[in-house]
Amino acid sequence: MSASLPDKHIVAMGGGGLSIEPDNLLLDRYVLELVSKPQPKVCFLPTASGDSDRYIVRFYSTFLKFPCQPSHLSLFHPPTLDLRGFLLEQDIIYVGGGNTKNLLALWHDWELDSVLKEAWEQGTILCGFSAGSLCWFESGVSDYPGNGVLKPLNCLGFLKGTHCPHYDGEANRRPVYHELISEGALEDGYAADDGVGLHFVNETLEKIVSSRPSAKAYRVERQDGDVRETPLEPIYLGDRYSNTQVS
Repeated sequence: MSASLPDKHIVAMGGGGLSIEPDNLLLDRYVLELVSKPQPKVCFLPTASGDSDRYIVRFYSTFLKFPCQPSHLSLFHPPTLDLRGFLLEQDIIYVGGGNTKNLLALWHDWELDSVLKEAWEQGTILCGFSAGSLCWFESGVSDYPGNGVLKPLNCLGFLKGTHCPHYDGEANRRPVYHELISEGALEDGYAADDGVGLHFVNETLEKIVSSRPSAKAYRVERQDGDVRETPLEPIYLGDRYSNTQVS
């Protein structure tokens, strides 16, 4: 009798995280607790930021507070020639924010898109915020052109539908997402405020969590030529953990 396949987890965070609120570790703790190991291996992919040294330092400053084994993968200074083997050893792959289009192009050129899919299918938890949230969906709203311009962008397609991060963090995200769905330029999807994590298990949205008490997620759909936005209340992780301090 063959062994059952592991569950496939993706936690897509609308924004925030270690680049914006390094003292609020609720979402990071939530992701770590999805792994049933005392010292899970967590690899940071800072590709979207151009492998920024400051961003990498911020990651270590955050995750060294937890009982885990942090590492990072820079495509400018790879830690090994065997990138596939390195990533398949990880329990969690954490993707940072930045330019999503550049991230996708570099991953494709290095064949990391196929490696990440393989890791996901083998049970590695994929997560991230901003670009690291958007990249897992079929498409979504991205500011890759810069200067505040928002455009639709095709992504990896591990998750069906579309996505809009920073839903409350940037004033033009909501109206542009609505407009693109209304026009048919984007399919229906999920929007997430900063501080919200959409936890998908086997490609189905199973749980919504947040690091901020008032943050929300939304199901955004085209109906009869108009756009319907349905609020989705998350579980506030501040009620789950007594504080954000870790030993």
